[in-house]
Amino acid sequence: MHFSARLLGPHVTLSVSDTGTGMPEEVKAHIFEHFFTTKEEGKGTGLGLSTCYDIVQQSGGQMVVESEPDQGTTFLICLPQCGEIADSQESGGEETCLSKGTETVLLTEDEPLVRNTIATVLSEQGYNVLQATNGDEALHVARAHASEEIHLLLTDVVMPHLNGIELAKRFRNTHPDARVLFISGYTDDAITHDTTLDKGVGFLQKPFSPFVLARKMREVLEKSLG
Repeated sequence: MHFSARLLGPHVTLSVSDTGTGMPEEVKAHIFEHFFTTKEEGKGTGLGLSTCYDIVQQSGGQMVVESEPDQGTTFLICLPQCGEIADSQESGGEETCLSKGTETVLLTEDEPLVRNTIATVLSEQGYNVLQATNGDEALHVARAHASEEIHLLLTDVVMPHLNGIELAKRFRNTHPDARVLFISGYTDDAITHDTTLDKGVGFLQKPFSPFVLARKMREVLEKSLG
């Protein structure tokens, strides 16, 4: 596996390997493409690896794969190294003070690690967090809390079966005054034609820091409740 010359400077590498069935060249050639999947319909979105690839690229790094049938697979991620001084200057010390809240948030995210991380951050900042693993479950949670106020729907845009855009429309049937904050590994310009975001809606592109999330939450909620 080889990286281009632009990463010859200080960098950090992460190698992840498995001992699975591996993949042939015709699959490996498309592995990072959006919505490409070898799983049967309804079992995967084809967004996991492509999201990781986009995040690495946006961070100035590279991600490559080595795999052979019956030989397992290895992914190698290479990211440019950032010094501690640059990090502290860029943050300006702001990330030590997260914006707090007391509102109820319905969090809908199909990736367990992302969902649990966001839920922990919001709970620590005082929010009451209701969780759902997909759009259908989110609607069930919303109906179960129809007599209660849910102030904000925080949802991924691209999810199997029911995407975040459609979820938001149906969610407002039970909570018409709630605000919506969309999150996605893609920019709003990269979302497919049937999930295009309306102008002016709350949107955060992954990855984001706890500080950025907390600040955006307050921005969306205060526009709604102010």
